[in-house]
Amino acid sequence: MLALVAALLFVLALIFQIAGVAVGSVVTVTTLVLAGLALVALHLLGVGAGWTLKR
Repeated sequence: MLALVAALLFVLALIFQIAGVAVGSVVTVTTLVLAGLALVALHLLGVGAGWTLKR
């Protein structure tokens, strides 16, 4: 689940980079990439591994 959110953040960062968009001074391409990397690191550590999607 965390890897999916990280992938979405990476896609948003790519779109922002291509379009040249910055949402204020807080949400930039760099912050999105760093947040994505932090989520990937948590995923690799096993955080949230017990989560399941209920259908």
